Amino acid sequence: MLLPMAGKRIYNLQSKQLIKLFSRILRQDEDAMLEDLEQGDVAETISTFFDTSTNSRPCTRSQLTLQEVDKFLENLATLTREDDQVSHFQSIIDNCTANDLKMIIRLIKHDLRINCGPKHILEAIDADAYQAFQVSNNLESVVKRFTRQDGDQPGSDPGTSRSPVKGKILLSLMTPVLPMLAEACTSVEMAMRKCPNGMMSEVKYDGERVQIHKKGHDFKYFSRALKPVVPHKVSHFKDYIPKAFPDGDDLILDSEILLIDMKTGQPLPFGTLGVHKKAQFQDAKVCIFVFDCLYYNGEVLINKTMRERRAILNKRMTVIPNRVMLSEVEEINDSKDLAEMIAKVIKMGLEGLVLKDVNSTYEPGKRHWLKVKRDYLCNGAMADSADLVVLGAWYGTGNKGGIMSIFLMGCYDKNRDKWVTVTKVHGGHDDATLARLQDELDMIKIGKDPNLVPKWLIVSKPMVPDFLARDPKKQPVWEITGAEFTNQGVHTAEGISIRFPRVTRIRDDKDWATATSLDELRVLFKKRTDSIDFSLLLGNTSDTKNTRSKKVKKLDSYNIKRTKEINDGTLADDIKPDVGIMDYDVKNESAQTCGEWKKNDSEGSDNAVFYAFLNNDYIEYSADGRPLNWIEGRKPNEGLPRGAKPLSERGPAEMERKGILGKVRAVISKNIDEEKRVVLSRTLKTLAAAVLEDSSTRSEVTHVIYDRMEIDEGELREYAAPSALRVNSSWIESVASSSCNQDESPHVVTLLAIRCHCPCTYH
Repeated sequence: MLLPMAGKRIYNLQSKQLIKLFSRILRQDEDAMLEDLEQGDVAETISTFFDTSTNSRPCTRSQLTLQEVDKFLENLATLTREDDQVSHFQSIIDNCTANDLKMIIRLIKHDLRINCGPKHILEAIDADAYQAFQVSNNLESVVKRFTRQDGDQPGSDPGTSRSPVKGKILLSLMTPVLPMLAEACTSVEMAMRKCPNGMMSEVKYDGERVQIHKKGHDFKYFSRALKPVVPHKVSHFKDYIPKAFPDGDDLILDSEILLIDMKTGQPLPFGTLGVHKKAQFQDAKVCIFVFDCLYYNGEVLINKTMRERRAILNKRMTVIPNRVMLSEVEEINDSKDLAEMIAKVIKMGLEGLVLKDVNSTYEPGKRHWLKVKRDYLCNGAMADSADLVVLGAWYGTGNKGGIMSIFLMGCYDKNRDKWVTVTKVHGGHDDATLARLQDELDMIKIGKDPNLVPKWLIVSKPMVPDFLARDPKKQPVWEITGAEFTNQGVHTAEGISIRFPRVTRIRDDKDWATATSLDELRVLFKKRTDSIDFSLLLGNTSDTKNTRSKKVKKLDSYNIKRTKEINDGTLADDIKPDVGIMDYDVKNESAQTCGEWKKNDSEGSDNAVFYAFLNNDYIEYSADGRPLNWIEGRKPNEGLPRGAKPLSERGPAEMERKGILGKVRAVISKNIDEEKRVVLSRTLKTLAAAVLEDSSTRSEVTHVIYDRMEIDEGELREYAAPSALRVNSSWIESVASSSCNQDESPHVVTLLAIRCHCPCTYH
């Protein structure tokens, strides 16, 4: 019950349906409850109205056991009729406190809001439990195995593969496996560094990911979120998969499904697999593109290399044209070949590439593949963007409940003297900006009522928001950047929209008259690939051929005495100041906490006097309003922005709350060349992290940054920071490009030649 999101129960009760049920049970006004629901938390709404109900009064003390609640939820999952659901809730509500009911609703919504996921809880049971869950996705089996509640011997289930070590579950046929994922790749150099053995370059299909399980004549299909795929998308594959794999009795395939135009053989855009969309494409058929194989006739393949798994597919699979296809793959070892491949897929209008190290294994749930898309590359220089006007807004959910946090963006059509919609966006603003926008945006609440839409706006019914602008000509202009311009028809700017939109800049220098108009948007849409400068891809690839790491033999033993010296700090070199690295002031406790920086800024000798958070970036300014730090590709404009404050007002709480890496205290390895250290240091500062340089602060170090994925004993001893994570600089690049914190795990460096026994992250 601590992990409802990992369970398999499905209740089919959305928030509004729960409000409808409890308005009957509590005899409360449904409209009043729906209005309260705008705060974003259905559990809080129901709990609040339970407190004030005259029909059902909450208990003063809880009378429920965990077993009773679990049984209640088990039975609830079997009910589909509204009257049955009402009766079932009435059977337990008399024994509930208001808080009991709140938690029951959160269990139904699969979110306890305890900021604790499967990794934390399962690793408390056993160090291997979470890894087993990643592979098997069977919470009950994992818990039983690692708490020794399951008496079965490993291998007793013919559909399950298990390791002899602690009975760890490896794979279970007909149970979804967490898919292996891909992190954003921001450059050719990054790809060559991450795939030192060479890479498989696959076309990134613009479809829906599906995991296929076949056991004899039975089939199951699971989505990327591990939920069953709706039948109309996959039901016919049972006729084609046996033909594609004639000797494949039992198998697990990783694949992508999409519509193929039978006349041209070309794939159709994302979103066309829906029932209504498919009806518009009479000459199209659903096709599956297989790109990986995890299990074949009793053999688990996830520990085989990518090259070996691909060879099995090539040998075992028979292509069924436009029905079951093998993904397009090209093996790449040269940076220029990769740059040319990226340019080719972008020019063809394809979504991008997925890159996989040829020697990599299949790691469920890990983000160790790379995805290359035009908006990831060259700091967004290849992305599509437009300057759009804020026309409306929706209430957010969860932590953003009760405030406008999703925005309707549009442009002016001068030919009709109307405003049209282009996209809805909810990414790019920090909490402080959102709080400010609640007062700055002049909006009228219409509650998604199409009848209240003014004549100046043309909007489709699904896009009618909670709020609309009082006067669009007085609304702010924001730069909206996304993966690409699309034409899906839901928006009224002749169907033109932006895929994966985010706010990249508030354009205080523009108003509605200088924002992107519909005429200009048409031109941008038509020239979306012609305007790309592909020479950017080849910027610094000349040296990447030599980036492959050399294999190092591991030693059979390790000198324990030297390990003890590392633990004692007697071998630790002082962490001395480096030229070009911003100094961290360790003399002042509050400065140490919030990341106070001395004047040693690589952008010049200007003293920092003011600071501001622009979107998620922390920027310091000189007295005359010049920005002193930034992330490459998004240098702020000259002049103090609205909301800039004196540096003396900055506090540690604000840095940790608003800064992306506000809790990070990093040391940059001296083995990184000076120019790159300067860039890394400047980037860390913009992410609100602190760069430490004094050996007396080594106990404060949270991260040590390297430019290689493998370090030796000397580099380990260089910075004796027992509790620090030692990561590659690619982690910083990943955080900077995504503007949000990223899991360090894929970026943790490997210790060569020795096995460390000190109390650090490598023991």
